[in-house]
Amino acid sequence: MEISDEAEEILEALWTFTQKKGSQPISLRDLEIDKGDKALHELLNLEFIALSKGHVWLTSKGEPIAENIVRRHRLAECLLVYVLNTKINVVEEPACRLEHILRNGIEDSVCVLLGHPKICPHGNPIPPGRCCLENREKASRIVSSLSDLKPGQGGKVVYIRSDHPGKLRKLMAMGILPGVSITLIQRFPSYVFQTGQTQFAVDKEIAEKIFILITRKNMES
Repeated sequence: MEISDEAEEILEALWTFTQKKGSQPISLRDLEIDKGDKALHELLNLEFIALSKGHVWLTSKGEPIAENIVRRHRLAECLLVYVLNTKINVVEEPACRLEHILRNGIEDSVCVLLGHPKICPHGNPIPPGRCCLENREKASRIVSSLSDLKPGQGGKVVYIRSDHPGKLRKLMAMGILPGVSITLIQRFPSYVFQTGQTQFAVDKEIAEKIFILITRKNMES
C-alpha cells in the first residue's frame, strides 16, 4: 500500500524521534505538525500511528513501514554520496526525493549494489532489509569489501565500517580514507593492496571493514 509523500515524511520523523527519545513521549510540536494536518489523518485512518492528548506514537502496524522509509532514505544518501559524488552537506533534499522512488523492492537492489552498508554517510545506522538478512549477493554489485575483491580489482574507498578506534586509527595512518584509490594485489596469506606507490598488508578482519567502489575489474578474467 502506497501512502502520500507527506505521510511518509511524518513516519520517518516519528521513527527517528522514537530512536532518539526512547520511551519519552513525542508531541505534535516535536514533529512540527498540527491536529488538522491531512497527512496526519491519513496515517491515523490507516492505523499506522496513534494520537492521544497531543502525543503521537507508531503502532505495531506502522513501525515496520516507518523503518522501511528510513532505510530507503539512508540508502539514497549512500547512493548519492558514495556513487554519484554528491556533497554530504547538500544530500538531504535529493535523498528525500529519491527515498519516495525506492519502493517495491528497489531499495534492496540498491542495497545489494552498495554491498549492504550498515551506516549512512552521516553515521546513522541503516535498518537491515530482507536482502541483508538473506546475505544476498549479486555479481554486478559496485561496492564491495576489500576482502571480497579478487587480485587486480580495485577502486575508490567509499567508507570504512569499524567501531574499534584503534583499527580505524591504523587505517588512517596508512592513508586509507574515503576517496583514496586502492588495488588489491593478493589475498593470501594476508590481504596486500596498493595505494599510490605504496603497498600495505592487512588481515581479513581489517579487509572486511574497507568498502570499495569498484572501478577496476579482475585483470586475470
